[in-house]
Amino acid sequence: MTERLAVEGGTPVIAESIPGGMHGPSMIDEREIDAVTEVLRNGKLFRFVENSNVAAFEQEAAARLGVKHALMVNSGTSAIICALTGVGIGPGDEVILPGYTFIATAAAIVGVGAIPIIAEIDESLGLDPEDVERKITPHTKAIIPVHMQGVPCKIEKILSIAKQHNLKVVEDCCQCVGGMYNGKYAGTWGDAGAWSLNYYKVITCGEGGLVFSNDYDTYERAAFASEPGLPMWMSDSEWKNKPFSCQTYRAGEILGAIARVQLSKLDDILTHTRMLKKAFLAELSDNPKGYIRQHVDDPTGECGISAAIIIRDTELAKKYAEALQAEGLGAGTAYNEGFPDRHIYTYWDSILFKHSPNAAGYPWSDPRYKGEIEYSRDMCPQTLSILGRALRFGFNVNMQEEHARLMAAAINKVDAVLG
Repeated sequence: MTERLAVEGGTPVIAESIPGGMHGPSMIDEREIDAVTEVLRNGKLFRFVENSNVAAFEQEAAARLGVKHALMVNSGTSAIICALTGVGIGPGDEVILPGYTFIATAAAIVGVGAIPIIAEIDESLGLDPEDVERKITPHTKAIIPVHMQGVPCKIEKILSIAKQHNLKVVEDCCQCVGGMYNGKYAGTWGDAGAWSLNYYKVITCGEGGLVFSNDYDTYERAAFASEPGLPMWMSDSEWKNKPFSCQTYRAGEILGAIARVQLSKLDDILTHTRMLKKAFLAELSDNPKGYIRQHVDDPTGECGISAAIIIRDTELAKKYAEALQAEGLGAGTAYNEGFPDRHIYTYWDSILFKHSPNAAGYPWSDPRYKGEIEYSRDMCPQTLSILGRALRFGFNVNMQEEHARLMAAAINKVDAVLG
């Protein structure tokens, strides 16, 4: 006999609120404070100093990732811009990205003068490889797969497509710092990868980013893209590529000092969040009636910071959300009439309406672009259908296993009645 739902007067599964909080910010302690204090006391805030914290972070991150080159910049967006520049993307080029990611991914494409081509996601909530193939044109030069909410996308399939069409792959790992896919770090599969160290990411220094690659030419071009004065800090004998200057995305020593300490805590953070998600999945019904689980290619490698279920239809998803709220588990579909998830392409007005910082309408009206692209809010119906039925749940370092099990128990209870 099924238990009466709280929304109908029954007893809620979750009596006390699930602890909130972030990952990296919740782990800040005296180590970060001491690191920043040391930088302030010695007064060496610029990254080009002896014993630079930024340089040390780059080396430590590269060693962890198992890559040859890493460059710290001031944001995840900057990291993607530098990575795209590093692999040679520019005006006239099209770059495919998923319709479910923060607008910064699309903005980075526009930032290098290229054209964003928005593709569908699938039940992984990542880029749909089949739609990627449909979106390829003679002007396509790169793909940006995004590893959303700590879950690596179907990167091997995307790389196979890229290889067939001779396309570059820049992995957006801004929400998947430390995530792995089949034994390799997310971001190390393609031509270049990008981390974000924003406040809301797995580890943080407030704002910051990292671009990394095994290819020296990609790294050096990314470095030139990040620092217009860099050619003046280097001798001609150090250059392998013709130096150029554009924007400044340089990170400072305070950011580097915090990032180094946070990187040392990454294992602790991911061990905890992965434990939470494992407990959640173990408690979750193996035979749900009204939903399917988010597809995850490699459950052992994901960060464990989120989970999603995809309900059978939109109206039922609304009922699940309402019922779960009453059970004490905050829930809502990713795409709905309430507070919008800003990670969905439908809210990227500056992209959809081709807003430009200049009257020329750059980059869409650039004469070097020979293609045609029109955007609309309904251009990716599969994406909107999935996100209109997807309920997402987060895990953080302030939670314990019992919280994760209660979350799953609430879902089980609602599914038994409504499914």
